[in-house]
Amino acid sequence: MNAYDLIVIGAGMAGANAANKCAAAGWRVGIVDELPYGGTCALRGCDPKKILRRGAEIMDAARLLDGKGVDLGGLAINWADLMAHKRGFTDPVPDNMERGLTSNGVDTLKGTATFTGPNDLTIDGTPVAARRFFIATGARPRPMGFAGADLMIDSTQFLDLEALPARVLFIGGGFVSLEFAHIAARAGATATVIDRGERPLKGFDPDLVDLLIERSGRAGIDVHTRTAIREIQPGPAGLRVTTDQDGAATMHEVDLVVHGAGRIPELSRLGLDAAGVDHGPRGVTVAPHLQSRTNPAVWAAGDSADTPGMPLTPVAVFEGKVAASNMLNDETTTPNYDGVATVVYTIPELARVGMLEADAHNAGIDLDVRYRDTSGWYSNYRVGETIAATKVLVDRSTDTIVGAHMLGPEYGELINFCALAITLGLTTRQLKSMTASYPSVGSDLGSML
Repeated sequence: MNAYDLIVIGAGMAGANAANKCAAAGWRVGIVDELPYGGTCALRGCDPKKILRRGAEIMDAARLLDGKGVDLGGLAINWADLMAHKRGFTDPVPDNMERGLTSNGVDTLKGTATFTGPNDLTIDGTPVAARRFFIATGARPRPMGFAGADLMIDSTQFLDLEALPARVLFIGGGFVSLEFAHIAARAGATATVIDRGERPLKGFDPDLVDLLIERSGRAGIDVHTRTAIREIQPGPAGLRVTTDQDGAATMHEVDLVVHGAGRIPELSRLGLDAAGVDHGPRGVTVAPHLQSRTNPAVWAAGDSADTPGMPLTPVAVFEGKVAASNMLNDETTTPNYDGVATVVYTIPELARVGMLEADAHNAGIDLDVRYRDTSGWYSNYRVGETIAATKVLVDRSTDTIVGAHMLGPEYGELINFCALAITLGLTTRQLKSMTASYPSVGSDLGSML
C-alpha cells in the first residue's frame, strides 16, 4: 500500500485549502469526506443563509420606505422561489470543488474516515496510510437533554425547507437563532427566540445587542431571555414547547422548532483514541502551531481544534493555510488572530472586531470609548433605518483601535476598515485621513472615529 504524504479529513474550505497547498508543493495528497464536498459554509451555512437573507433585506428595505415613496402593494417573499435561488448556488458546489481539487492533483475520496493507529486509518473499511493527517471536520449541533429534543430540526434542515411554517421557535441566543429569526419574520412567519442567558449574542457589545433586540421586536421577533426549554411535545396542530423562566412555565404553540443552541466539534467517528490523539470538548488538543500535542503526525484547524480563534470560516481557512505551511516547511508558525471581524447578519447587521469594552478596561488600557448614535445620520435616514449605533474603542496612548462594534445597514462592510486598522496598527488619525467616496456608508467612518 503506497502511503500518502497527507490525508485531509473534511472537504470544507479549510481542508480544501490545505490539500491544494500541499499538492502544489509536490506532496501526494488525498482528501476525504462522508458528506458532499464544500463544507458547512458553502453548503449548509454562511453562503446559503445570506442568499435567503437577501429576500428578507428587500422586504425590510421596502417597509422602511413605506410612505416615503415606496408602495408595498403585494410585495411578499415566495419561499419556494427563494430556496430555488439558493440551490442555484449550492447545488454546483460539490462537483466544482472536486474538479478543482482533482485538477490540482489531489485524490478525492468518499466515506467515513476512522483511525486504526497513529499513521493509519480506514475509509469505510479500506485501509489508508499517510505520513501526515489534517483534521478539518467541522462541527455538529450540540446535543440537547430535554424531552422531545428529537422533534427539533437543525440549521441545515432549516436551509432546505421547501415551505416556511407560520410559527417558528428558535432555541438559543447565538448567530443561528437571531439570523434565521430575522429571515423568517420578514418572510411572514411568527418568530420566537428562547435564550437561557441574560442577553443573546454574548460575544458582542451589550449596548448594541440591546438595540438589536429592540429592533428585532419591531420586526415582530419575540425574544425571551433567562428562559430554558422544559420539553417539546407533539400538539394538535404542530408542536407544544414548554419553557421555564424563573420557575414559571409557559407553553408555546408552534409549527417548527429550530436548534440554534450551539455546536460542538464533529470528531465522533474519527477514532482519535486509536491514533493517540488527545482531544476534548473544544476539539483536538493542538499546540499553537496547530499540531497535535500527542501525535506529531496529526494537525487540526477550525472547529476541529481547540485554538483561540473564533469559529468562523475565514479563521478556519487561514488556520488551514498556516498548518499546511508548517507541515511543508517543518515550521512552528502561529496563526495571527488579531483583526478578525465577525458579523451577525440580522437586519440591520451587528459587527465586531477586537476587544469588548469590559475586556479592554480589565486589560488596563487607557481607553477612549467613542460611542455614536448614528440612527439620524444621512446614510441611515436615506434608507429609513431608525436604530443604528457604533462604539469604537481607542487606546489613548497609541491612538490605535483595540475594538470596534457596529449596528446598522452595511456596517458588516464598514467594520473591515477597523479590522484592517487593527491588523496593520493604523492610528485613527491615519484612518480619518482617507478621503472616502461620498455619499457612502464608508464616508461615515471618520465621524465615527
